[in-house]
Amino acid sequence: MVSEIKKEEVYNPSHPDGQNNTIKEPISYDGIGKIGNRYLIPARQGRAVRLKKGQSILIYNPEGNQVCDFFAIIDGAESEFLSMEHTRTALGRIYVEKGDILVTNRRRPLIEIVEDTSPGVHDILIACCDHARYQQLGASSYHDNCADNFRMSLMAINVPIKHVPSPFNIWMNIPVSGKQGEYTWEAPVSSKGDFIKLAAHEDCIVVMSACPQDMTPVNGIGVLPSKLEFELEDL
Repeated sequence: MVSEIKKEEVYNPSHPDGQNNTIKEPISYDGIGKIGNRYLIPARQGRAVRLKKGQSILIYNPEGNQVCDFFAIIDGAESEFLSMEHTRTALGRIYVEKGDILVTNRRRPLIEIVEDTSPGVHDILIACCDHARYQQLGASSYHDNCADNFRMSLMAINVPIKHVPSPFNIWMNIPVSGKQGEYTWEAPVSSKGDFIKLAAHEDCIVVMSACPQDMTPVNGIGVLPSKLEFELEDL
């Protein structure tokens, strides 16, 4: 006999488990940015920005050790989103490089890696951190997380969502080895001032989270999560 789940226990993927200033400080009320402006993503927070087809976004790693969880959804059709599962199939591999095109859950081209000043170590395997992940790691209370940053970034510009996709984890270092495909959580190999340039193949809303992970080494060993910066560029 299947036990009935109480209404208050039903998971609501659109609702954050906690809050930070992400929900209060969008770059603009509608997520439209100004070309050439340098925008700040404070440590542990997220920001959303609208990107037109043909425009590019440059994401900067000022301290060099910060991972960026990168999401994108089709503007006006939020059920279509950047999908790492479909991208792995399209590429036929689990590592990305300059020139690769990342696709949506409808297998359409969405984001192209145009330029990358780092050694090119990024991740397309790992789900974004969330409240449950930090509880499993031993957090005793609410911990900022990328899933909530995604939700709050879109809530801040009045865009409803029903699903948190797996992100493109920029600068995350997850080496895979062994016969069973074992992987480990390692510090980034990026350097201060590195940036990645991504071009949009469709109108989309991009969400970036300065990953708050401080319970594994993915943002570096002995350092705290730090800020990110970004700017938009026309054709």
